[in-house]
Amino acid sequence: MGVLGARFNTTPSLPYGVYWVHSEPARPGRYGSFCPSVELPVFALARQRHYLPSGRCPGGVRPLLKKIVAGAGDRVSIGADGVRVNGHLLTNSTPLQRDAAGRAMPRLIMQERALHAHELLLMSDYSASSFDARYFGPIHRQQVDEVLRQVWTWPPSH
Repeated sequence: MGVLGARFNTTPSLPYGVYWVHSEPARPGRYGSFCPSVELPVFALARQRHYLPSGRCPGGVRPLLKKIVAGAGDRVSIGADGVRVNGHLLTNSTPLQRDAAGRAMPRLIMQERALHAHELLLMSDYSASSFDARYFGPIHRQQVDEVLRQVWTWPPSH
């Protein structure tokens, strides 16, 4: 959800708050948003199970806002223990076996490989239950339609 250059994150994947759209290139360490393609089975399942809220993207889903954790040349693997970038296991990256409703989560195993120049890996380093690259893998750099910076954020109240 957003107004002009401001985007408001209301999902637990990243700190709640205001993010500002920038014209910077998409690269590791920045936040990026992209429209998941509900043509792909993993995103169709995510839409069906309501992991993807309603929004402006094709297929009627909201863009995913995640941290860009790897780019061209970074060595990435995805396994049962989590996501590794350049040999480092990322915090909160272990894939869940079941979702909150007890349904089996999609499985993605990716042997270590260097990301191509056109690939990015987007994850939540904030939430262990985020629907992110641990389930769908790298995306094409051109899918990232906005690069954002945190402006004002706060932790969720439980």
